[in-house]
Amino acid sequence: MRKTVPLLLIIHLLVFACSQKVGGKSPQPEDVFLPEGDRVRVAVWVESLEIPWSLVFLPDGRALVSERPGRIRLIQEGKLRETSYAEIDAAHTGEAGLMGLAIHPDFPRKPYIYAMHTFRKDGGLYNKVVRLKDKGERGDIDRIVFDGIPGARLHDGGRIAFGPDGMLYITTGENFKADFAQDLSSPAGKILRITPEGEIPSDNPFRGSPVYSYGHRNPQGIAWHPRTGKLFASEHGPSGEFGRFGYDEINIIVKGGNYGWPRTAGGPGEKPYVDPILVWKKTTPPSGIAFYRGNLFPHMKGDLFVSTLRGRALIRIRLDRAAGRVERIERWFASDHETGTYGRLRDVVEGPDGALYFLTNNRDGRGNPRPGDDKIYRIVPK
Repeated sequence: MRKTVPLLLIIHLLVFACSQKVGGKSPQPEDVFLPEGDRVRVAVWVESLEIPWSLVFLPDGRALVSERPGRIRLIQEGKLRETSYAEIDAAHTGEAGLMGLAIHPDFPRKPYIYAMHTFRKDGGLYNKVVRLKDKGERGDIDRIVFDGIPGARLHDGGRIAFGPDGMLYITTGENFKADFAQDLSSPAGKILRITPEGEIPSDNPFRGSPVYSYGHRNPQGIAWHPRTGKLFASEHGPSGEFGRFGYDEINIIVKGGNYGWPRTAGGPGEKPYVDPILVWKKTTPPSGIAFYRGNLFPHMKGDLFVSTLRGRALIRIRLDRAAGRVERIERWFASDHETGTYGRLRDVVEGPDGALYFLTNNRDGRGNPRPGDDKIYRIVPK
């Protein structure tokens, strides 16, 4: 039997949509399309992966890549090992599963790898961060670092990274339950900050809470500017909630900041919410991000690279010296907002060799898989 939406709910949604502050003038210049990139050459580095999500490099030359169904794969000397480095009981459904990876800042003295994944409990979905002990060709789960993050088929966030302060930052989605984002008692719709052991730092903005910033819809990338130390985050804008689409964001994260969702989206200048530094009104969904720090591309030093999903482009963002204003946006490997040479991109990472590496997600159910997908590509000078 066809279900009808209660009239009161329809009225509530209409009232909320009318009160929600959206948009304003985009705070950046128009995107420039560079289908060939900027003086670069792209080659396949690793292929035949299943929905890779996060790539990390170890100091000894090894690399690890997570696959959303629950595998961590080992790459040695540019070759993908057939045997998994670790298998995690992840609940792979929709966007959920095994997601972000991070390396302990004192590795290898403290030989720990961190992973965030979705799991099932009492018929529901949740997310947690676990720690694995590195044993060379495999990693064994050592302990649960942080638990109790609400999970769902959609909007799980999932990126984890250690900051310059040695703390672990965790991005969490609001599970398509928008009110979570403004609820400081919930870890959903937030950027969390904890110690490597999973404790709450005493200098967090809300006493006794892991919450570092809130009002996020679905943040999926975090990176620190190499000169200023500012924390940047990518965030997915609405995909139909309250009749809104687009408004994907790049934010500079401030301690205790409220980024507005669901009360605002796309930088309308509504106080006390923090506006994004960049807004794409056309749907782009940005995922993993990375600042370029190396010497292989001197003309790109300090630039922010952003992997995008529906946008199917690797985006290069050039900032002013204070890293507070966007000066130029380039969409690499794309000719429009939905057509890209390599398809859906989930993560971008700088390798120890100074090259850039990016991951495709064409097997995630929303892309068009090509032979050998999914892949990790390597970008070097032309």
